[in-house]
Amino acid sequence: MKKNMGTRDRTIRMVTAVVLALLYFTDIVSGTLGWVFIIIAAVFLLTSLVGYCPLYSLLGITTNRKR
Repeated sequence: MKKNMGTRDRTIRMVTAVVLALLYFTDIVSGTLGWVFIIIAAVFLLTSLVGYCPLYSLLGITTNRKR
């Protein structure tokens, strides 16, 4: 599994994951939309920690400058 995410992309995903989780855990967003936010946050957090996005590889996209 080659890393296909750059530092900036990984940072943006982590910040987005934290914001989505905060929206859910502070009850600003709840119900089905809240669960969708949590799932998206989990995926963003996992892909940013690993540095690999399966969707990027399917589309042939890379934001990693080091090849």
